[in-house]
Amino acid sequence: MPKALQSNALPASPTALAGVRVLDLSRVLAGPWATQTLGDLGAEVLKIEKPGSGDDTRSWGPPFLTDESGTQGDAAYYTCANRNKSSLTLDFTTPEGSEILRALIPNHDVLVENFKTGGLAKYGLDYESVVKLNPKMVYCSITGFGHTGPYAARAGYDYLVQAAGGLMSVTGQADGTPGAEPLKVGVAVADLFTGLYATIAILAALRHAEATGQGQHIDMALLDCQTSVLANQAASFLVSGQAPRRLGNAHPNIAPYQVFPSADGHIVLAIGNDGQWQQFCAAADLSQLAQDAGYQTNAQRVANRDRLIESLLPVMASKTTACWIKDLEQAGVPCGPINTIDQVFQDPQVVARGMQQDLLRADGTAIPTVANPIKMSLTPPLARRAPPALGADTETELKSLLGLSDTQIEGLRAKGII
Repeated sequence: MPKALQSNALPASPTALAGVRVLDLSRVLAGPWATQTLGDLGAEVLKIEKPGSGDDTRSWGPPFLTDESGTQGDAAYYTCANRNKSSLTLDFTTPEGSEILRALIPNHDVLVENFKTGGLAKYGLDYESVVKLNPKMVYCSITGFGHTGPYAARAGYDYLVQAAGGLMSVTGQADGTPGAEPLKVGVAVADLFTGLYATIAILAALRHAEATGQGQHIDMALLDCQTSVLANQAASFLVSGQAPRRLGNAHPNIAPYQVFPSADGHIVLAIGNDGQWQQFCAAADLSQLAQDAGYQTNAQRVANRDRLIESLLPVMASKTTACWIKDLEQAGVPCGPINTIDQVFQDPQVVARGMQQDLLRADGTAIPTVANPIKMSLTPPLARRAPPALGADTETELKSLLGLSDTQIEGLRAKGII
């Protein structure tokens, strides 16, 4: 189904963060994910990028965008996290460049950066320096391991943090089964979780700053966030003292709650309570299992998981995925297909919820993006701007925010500062 293209024109509808200005010094994913979310909610986000190359992810392809002439542009990776931003190229590692950036700080409410601990101090852009220029500044630092502790100086990457933070230890096939090894998740979830936690922290700090006039430093670490989202797996360890293990697609605390082969593929069966178990047995004509004393409660089904799953495998393989979904949905039993990503964007529910938005750059380049999932009745997220071309707003922002003249801007460009 064709998607309507949207222009970069500002909407008339109100936004929750209208009037909030964000300086985005971050690159790659965790920081840009946070600033894109703020931008979606109405903040004006100014992305500071290195002249000539910009955010690392602009080159992380293929695939790449192409213009009408077929010329290769930014990588698709870049477009996933940089909607609703302006791009200003500035080499703030130079004295003149750092002064320009410092001059921008009083005009902004939030600064987001993901440099190594202490990396911005030599440019006068660390929190202690910035707060002198703008006492209300909410300054969010995102690093792999935080600004304190024995790992503070280490570079942090999502893959390493998924491993060190325990996620890979509970992801993958169980030991002793084919293909058994720890696995990372298929998207960079440590980065994404950190970006979302950072957004929450920034919003809380903004409210405090508005009430008191006092900004603060937010110290976000990928490892902290990854540890936090271990959720029930972490709680199980803390209560029992036993480290959870890999179970493939099975759930450690619920059964049957996993993938089963069907007659033509696979199906996810997600039975979350005892009532659903009885409904499943009735729909699948499994009265003997419904009456089995070892399966009456979820705790019993977990304890007897191996025997239960062995009984269910031939049953689930007897029908196609579509047939099972039809029968089980009628019976009120949670289940579903395993969609490929192309199937996700063809799914009628995903289409109905508007989860794809195609945006236009000023040069006419069409950029398909995944919409913000937040639904709000009065101040919804809005896709106001396509992910910007590198430096697309440099002149406009320097003129409007700092009052620089054409001559000054050309001088900076000649020196390679912008």
